[in-house]
Amino acid sequence: MKYVVVSGGVVSGLGKGVTASSIGLILKSCGFRVTAIKIDPYLNIDAGTMSPIEHGEVYVLDDGGEVDLDLGNYERFMDIKLTRENNITTGKVYKHVLEKERRGDYLGKTVQVVPHITDAIQEWIERAAKIPVDGQSGPADVCVIELGGTIGDIESMPFIEALGQFSYRVGSENFCLIHVSLVPVLNVVGEQASLLRLVSFGVFILTMSNIMWSNCLQKTKPTQHSVKDLRGLGLSPNILACRSTKPLEDNVKAKLSQFCQVPMENIVTLYDCPNIWHIPLLLKEQKAHEAILHVLNLTGIAKEPALEEWSLMAKMSDKLHVPVRIAVVGKYTELLDSYLSIHKALLHASVARRKKLVIDWIPASDLEQGAKKENPDAYKAAWKLLKGADGILVPGGFGNRGVQGKILAAKHARENKVPYLGICLGMQLAVVEYARNVLGLADANSAELDPNTKNPCVIFMPEGSTTHMGGTMRLGSRRTYFQSKDSKSAKLYGNRSFVDERHRHRYEVNPAMVPRFESSGLTFPGKDETGQRMEIVELPNHPFYVGAQFHPEYKSRPGKPSPLFLGLIGAASGELDNVLQQSCQESVGSRPHSNGKLERLYWKGAAKKPVSVVYSVCDRVCS
Repeated sequence: MKYVVVSGGVVSGLGKGVTASSIGLILKSCGFRVTAIKIDPYLNIDAGTMSPIEHGEVYVLDDGGEVDLDLGNYERFMDIKLTRENNITTGKVYKHVLEKERRGDYLGKTVQVVPHITDAIQEWIERAAKIPVDGQSGPADVCVIELGGTIGDIESMPFIEALGQFSYRVGSENFCLIHVSLVPVLNVVGEQASLLRLVSFGVFILTMSNIMWSNCLQKTKPTQHSVKDLRGLGLSPNILACRSTKPLEDNVKAKLSQFCQVPMENIVTLYDCPNIWHIPLLLKEQKAHEAILHVLNLTGIAKEPALEEWSLMAKMSDKLHVPVRIAVVGKYTELLDSYLSIHKALLHASVARRKKLVIDWIPASDLEQGAKKENPDAYKAAWKLLKGADGILVPGGFGNRGVQGKILAAKHARENKVPYLGICLGMQLAVVEYARNVLGLADANSAELDPNTKNPCVIFMPEGSTTHMGGTMRLGSRRTYFQSKDSKSAKLYGNRSFVDERHRHRYEVNPAMVPRFESSGLTFPGKDETGQRMEIVELPNHPFYVGAQFHPEYKSRPGKPSPLFLGLIGAASGELDNVLQQSCQESVGSRPHSNGKLERLYWKGAAKKPVSVVYSVCDRVCS
């Protein structure tokens, strides 16, 4: 097994996750099987109980793991299915070690950070790296490991020590360290100091404006200090990936090479790009893959990275000009990473339909009557955006804040025939809105929001825990069975009999009220295996009014968009009939595979004759 570790220095938020994902994609395009691990130094067992505003979205895996959002980037870029074992946290490691101590596994020894915690980290890395994540048997060839946080953080120290020991254990030919750092570009004053000295000696007098001229310089000192700290902790970088607003100049690379002891050819620039799909192409252009392969002694067996279709997708995304405007009405809109997978799923679908995505992020509470009194400008702006949208999406969430605004958004979409997609809570509130305004149940509500409501449209699931929050929801991949092939959702999924999607919820639509909803026109075309748990809701006499209890955004991929998101974008751009027709027809498609090559795909029962399409749209059977 080969290991590529991605660390970060100077400041947080440099894009280590995207860098690690891009490296994985390039190595996969070179013909290697790749897996990924994210190390998060926080004490939480997992991300499940953390606020999205503080830490971004909670990403859910097939096995029910609630993990860091970077694992979503890994899955989207590399087209793999990770497990909860692929996310290591300080909390998990300490819990594991303390449980062993309680069992007496350490035979009376004093349990310490070194060696017991550091050994546990190394064992976890080796164990997780061997888990197949690409549908094939056996371990991958390369494991990409992202070390969260910034070099110098106290909570990262055990992991850095463990990685230092690990690099010695596996050998230098099996361990490559890529350090992502910042090279800021500053507008400085050229030769200001020397001229001021002349002024002070009375040689001549010039005003300050006469002696200053602007000169943009790339400053290497932050990276030098970051690498110095890293080396002091026992790790020496093989490659520097420098974030900057523009490509590094040769003299800057030479300076970094000299003071950081990294060859010039192993220093790459991650400068600003139109979209993150360009990052793998940027790394390839600078031959980063050659540097990695050289360190890992893989040069002789690697293929030339085939990223032609990925490049086509990235460049096409930049050229799209026909807009489709989607209003996302949420609770956590102050931090857009709270809805990262929602954003990416909308992007995948809009690119597939050749539309330029425009998202209006609307705080749900700004749509409520209270905002009209307290902040009338925000209220007016929010409603203007909502009414100007081509489609409306209400994502998942927890708690009472903003709920009434989400219900108003669902009502506006239903009454004005605006395409609507509700996810998790967004589906449940669409049901509540229908009960209130169509069935006439004015006090209809969710038991989560009003435990004493006389008309609970949404109830607590019987298997849920009322005492513990972490890891106690209905989580992970669950099967939804379609009740009819006439629904839009069934057609979008290619008229399959069932579909597996990821879940994260404690509440569900009250099955006792379902007959009343169905008799009044609201349908539930998707249910679980018992037929008692509602998975999909639709309004048939509406252009597109769909809610899903599951989270379809977690399985959306570049070139392979989520069917429900594709339906929303199609309906919002007036092309839903075309989308439904393409989703159900028996024809051949092609899509950019995660290794950069064009994958030939055949619809069920189709004649094997190719057609010229770039993106496959519905369920497919690979040849």
